[in-house]
Amino acid sequence: MTLARSTLTPVHLLLAIAVMAVWGSNFVVIKFALAHLPPLLLAALRFSAVFLPAAFFLKRPQASWANLAAYGLLIGAGQFGALFIALRADVTPGLASLVMQTQVFFTIGLSMWLTGEMLKAAQVAALGLAVAGIAIILTHADRSITPLGLGLLLVAALSWSGGNMVSRAAGKVDMLAYVVWSSLFAVPPLFALAFVFEGPTAMLQGIRSADAMTWAAVAWQALGNAMFGYGVWGWMLARYPAVSVAPLALLVPIFGMTASALILGEPMQNWKLIAAALVMSGLALGVLWPRIARRFVQGEPV
Repeated sequence: MTLARSTLTPVHLLLAIAVMAVWGSNFVVIKFALAHLPPLLLAALRFSAVFLPAAFFLKRPQASWANLAAYGLLIGAGQFGALFIALRADVTPGLASLVMQTQVFFTIGLSMWLTGEMLKAAQVAALGLAVAGIAIILTHADRSITPLGLGLLLVAALSWSGGNMVSRAAGKVDMLAYVVWSSLFAVPPLFALAFVFEGPTAMLQGIRSADAMTWAAVAWQALGNAMFGYGVWGWMLARYPAVSVAPLALLVPIFGMTASALILGEPMQNWKLIAAALVMSGLALGVLWPRIARRFVQGEPV
C-alpha cells in the first residue's frame, strides 16, 4: 500500500489530537472506576467489554492465535493489570500518564536487543534526559507516587513495549480487530489473578457498590480508549507515515497531567514540572531525531 500523504490534513490532525485527549484523560477515568472496583477486577471487566460484543462483528485478524495470546497477556495482565494496581493508591493519574511513556525507550531497547543494533548518540542523550526525569520523580516520592507505584508503572511500560513488539510481528492487520480478539486472552488470567489476590468477597462487594459513574468508566475503557483510540490510531498509521503520526503521542502526558490537575486537583509542584520537562524532552528527541537527522544532517526531504 502506498501512503498518499506525508502531512495530516487538518481534519485528521484534529481527530488524532482527540485520540491523544482520550488516552491522556483516561488516567483520570480509571481513578473514578477504582473508587469502587478492585484494580484487577476492573482490568478484567475492561477487556471483557472490549471483546464482547465486538467479536461478533469483527472478523478475527490475520494473526496467529499464539501472537494474539501473547499480546493479550502482555497488554492485559502486564500493562493494564500493573497500571490499575498502581493507580489505586500509589501514583496520581498525571504522573502515571507521564511515566508510562517510558515504553518508548523500552520498545527501542527491545528492538535493539532483537536486531543487535547499537544505540546512537541522540538516543543515548534522549535516554539520559528521561532517566534524569524519572530520578527526580523517585527522589520526590510522596503522596503523588511511591517507590512501589513507580516500579509498577515501569513494569506496565515494559509490558506495553513487549506488546508493541508482538503486534509488530503480526504484520499489517486490522488493529481494531486485533485489539478486540487479543482481549480474549487477557480476560481469564485477570479474573484468575483478581480471584486469588483480591478475593471473591472484594470482587462481589466492588460490583455491588459500583454506581453509574463506575460503569460509565468501564464502558469508556472499551469504547473510548480501546475502540475509538486504537481504531483511529491504526487507521492513521495505515494512511500516513509513522514519522508523521507517532510524535503526536507526546501529547498524552500533557492531556493526562492537565486533566488530573483540573479534575482531581493534583498539585503541579516545581519538581514535577521539571521531571515532566526532562522526560518529555527525552521522548521528543527519541521520537523526532530520525526525522531531524534526515532533513538537517543527511539533507533528505521528510
